[in-house]
Amino acid sequence: MNKSPWFPLFWLMMLISAVLFLRPAQAAGNIAAGKTKSAACAACHGPTGHGLPGQPNPKLAGQSAEYITKQLTDFRSGARKNPLMQGLAAGLSARDMQDIAVYYASQPSMTGAADGSQDLIALGEKIYRGGNRQTGVSACMSCHGPSGHGIPPRFPRLGGQLATYSQQQMWAFKSGARHNDGEIMTAIAFRMSAEEIKAVSQYIAGLKESASPKR
Repeated sequence: MNKSPWFPLFWLMMLISAVLFLRPAQAAGNIAAGKTKSAACAACHGPTGHGLPGQPNPKLAGQSAEYITKQLTDFRSGARKNPLMQGLAAGLSARDMQDIAVYYASQPSMTGAADGSQDLIALGEKIYRGGNRQTGVSACMSCHGPSGHGIPPRFPRLGGQLATYSQQQMWAFKSGARHNDGEIMTAIAFRMSAEEIKAVSQYIAGLKESASPKR
């Protein structure tokens, strides 16, 4: 039987997802302390992490505390590049990161709406849920879940995220500018067309998350 080029990558994703899903939940950090420490973050992400109108910065509300902590750690170490975030993370201790992370994780999950033609949203749904066998793009939901709830700490919540931010990050993975995920997204985004990136970003923006425990 002939296997399509995406077959090995798909099962790799499924294995990783299963392992991470079975990891015990980790609770660390202080929400009240995190609210105070996140004051500097509010200028770009909003006071509760729901973003600011007209700004392309990501929504953080309801995001996994483990994922936020990992990204802050990566900014501080230089594993993830962004001059502004690297400068801010440099002054944070590990406890500061945990406190800020649990504060944003405690906020109501981000919500949004898709903004595109029906054909574009349909394409986004097709790729998100089924991938593209011809080009070897695996389904996004293999790692991020059918409702975009994610699997921390590696795979973030996506439901309701800003389309501009999601699109920006997929292009960063595609170009190799971002590679702090073990090269998984780099391999996937590299195979995606510009239209698919735009479509998936718009579909994600309107994706409604089902209730799932925050970690």
